[in-house]
Amino acid sequence: MLTVSLKGNAADGAVERLDTMDLRLSEVVVTDRTRYQVVEPQRLSPETLQRLNSSSVADAVRHLGGVQIKDYGGVGGIKCVNIRGMGSQHVGVVYDGLTIDNAQNGQVDLGRLSLDNVDRIELYNGNRSSIFQTARDFSSGGTIYITTRRPKFSPDKDYNLRLRLRGGSFGLVSPDIVADYRLSTRLTLSASAGYTYANGKYKFRISRHAPDGSLLYDTTATRTGGHVSAVRADINLYGSTDRGTYSAKLYYYDSSRGIPGAIVNNVFGTRERQWDKSAMAQSSGQWTLNSRYMIRYSAKWAWDYTHFVRDDPRMTPIDNSYYQRQCYGSVTHLYRITRRWDVSLATDLGWNTMSSDMPRFARPRRITSLDALSTALTVGAVDMQASLLLNYIHDNYMGYTTLARANHDITRLTPSVFVAWRPISAIDWRVSAFGKRSFRMPTFNELYFTDVGNRALRPEMATQLNVGSDISARLECPAVHDASCSISGYYNRIDDKIVAYPAGQQFRWTMMNLGKVDVWGAELTAQASGAAGSVDYTMRATYTYEYAVDMTNPATSYYRNQIPYIPRHSFSVALMPSWRKWELNLAGVYTGVRWSSRENSDDNYLAPWLVVDASLSRVINIGNMEWKACLQVNNLTDRHYQVIRNYPMPGRSYIASLTLKI
Repeated sequence: MLTVSLKGNAADGAVERLDTMDLRLSEVVVTDRTRYQVVEPQRLSPETLQRLNSSSVADAVRHLGGVQIKDYGGVGGIKCVNIRGMGSQHVGVVYDGLTIDNAQNGQVDLGRLSLDNVDRIELYNGNRSSIFQTARDFSSGGTIYITTRRPKFSPDKDYNLRLRLRGGSFGLVSPDIVADYRLSTRLTLSASAGYTYANGKYKFRISRHAPDGSLLYDTTATRTGGHVSAVRADINLYGSTDRGTYSAKLYYYDSSRGIPGAIVNNVFGTRERQWDKSAMAQSSGQWTLNSRYMIRYSAKWAWDYTHFVRDDPRMTPIDNSYYQRQCYGSVTHLYRITRRWDVSLATDLGWNTMSSDMPRFARPRRITSLDALSTALTVGAVDMQASLLLNYIHDNYMGYTTLARANHDITRLTPSVFVAWRPISAIDWRVSAFGKRSFRMPTFNELYFTDVGNRALRPEMATQLNVGSDISARLECPAVHDASCSISGYYNRIDDKIVAYPAGQQFRWTMMNLGKVDVWGAELTAQASGAAGSVDYTMRATYTYEYAVDMTNPATSYYRNQIPYIPRHSFSVALMPSWRKWELNLAGVYTGVRWSSRENSDDNYLAPWLVVDASLSRVINIGNMEWKACLQVNNLTDRHYQVIRNYPMPGRSYIASLTLKI
């Protein structure tokens, strides 16, 4: 017998009514249990994302351990992610279940991805602890999963509406809207749209010293040419059936931005502009056909257009357009042999093309076939997962001097093994380890870009080893309600590592195989939440140590030197207290000493930097409307620094926002 208590809302001074119902249910025997994560990811929850007040995914993932952001400065600057020193191309970015692909340069600009409708962000090293996923999910060295918010409705409402207006430094104006509608009990619709404009102007200070330590120049100036105008829109449909769920997404992005370029030889700006357009349609779903068999599908179509113009009289003029197209499909089957042993087979097929009006462009086409056989097994307190991924890539491109087509085929087999042990069943404590091989094919730009691409490039192969432990607990203590801590030690070996260096402007690159790179590292992550009197708080901190060195040739001057742009030490700290309807956020990100080239000389030295951001917000309820006002100060201490050499970052800046929820 189950007794259910129902509390009715009582007016002030009235007696609260307490009703009970006796419901007689048939006996239910639960024989299964929740399958544990073999390797626990780093997460940014909806509450944390809201409190950080970040404007883009790039700003948010800075607070994850082992992550470095390549930031070229300004509101519209390109922001690419690097995890554990492996390079941006080894990082998968999965947006609502499907990987964002860029066959042209292999890098995803996280600055283009807004947080307006994002529910959570997860970072997995190796791959996600699930075998019911696409074959592509097994291929990356590390993956960032971005999941958008699914609509939630109160019982008496069939719609939600949120309006927000942001404005501030650099001439920033950014309105956005999110609307949800319940079409039926099993079908909901969510739509969002946003616009961002900024003139991109900010003051900066830059200095340069000679190898003997003497000052070459020390200049304060205004950064110009970094304007941006961007619009994005997406529509999401979520549905369910008796046996499963499905979703569909339409996405569009259109931007125009200036590219200030590197500050070299007393040149403080270049006349370069770039226009980008992206359209995407995708759908996914999964069904449980019986107690043992499940099936999942994913499908995607994407189109990307880039137009780059340089009309600076001091440089060679450029006016070129580039087009990318992608079709991708995946089917995954999962069969439950026993309640503790699952197997799956995932088959993916992708097609990418690239064309351009650039003279002598190779017009490459790529067919990618991925097949993953995986299994998950639980034996007592031990959870295990293993996979074997077959990678097949077929490139086809037009020759420069003849009409004959040249072909290029690559086949690689990449295994992975993950193990976790729970020593004490009474607490959530886990000791884990994994080993993995991952494969990266050179991108279209690296291989075929006219006058820049290098067709002699060899594919990268990476070996990953990781040992870690994590523990979390809910405490019966007013000061600390929840606490968690994780520590990991890892080793990555990258053979034939491909490195892209900026060559005067951030749109073109110089390609080369660096050879062999060893990365030894450690990560520490801690988080706690609780209350001190009437003040609730959340704290989180991460620390990363990385010894990432070139091991190619002992005879070179840069042997065992730290590879470019990877700091030896980095950390982030966030303190988020709240009192009544006031919320305060203080967040700091530190990046240690780095070098801009293979040789760790004084001439290539990049100073460490610490940036602190702060925000204060207040929620006001008026009737059925919720208003939220927020003031944000970025780079509170006005620190002058560079993430990429000769690309100065902004100093102190301000953003104010007003949000209305109905």
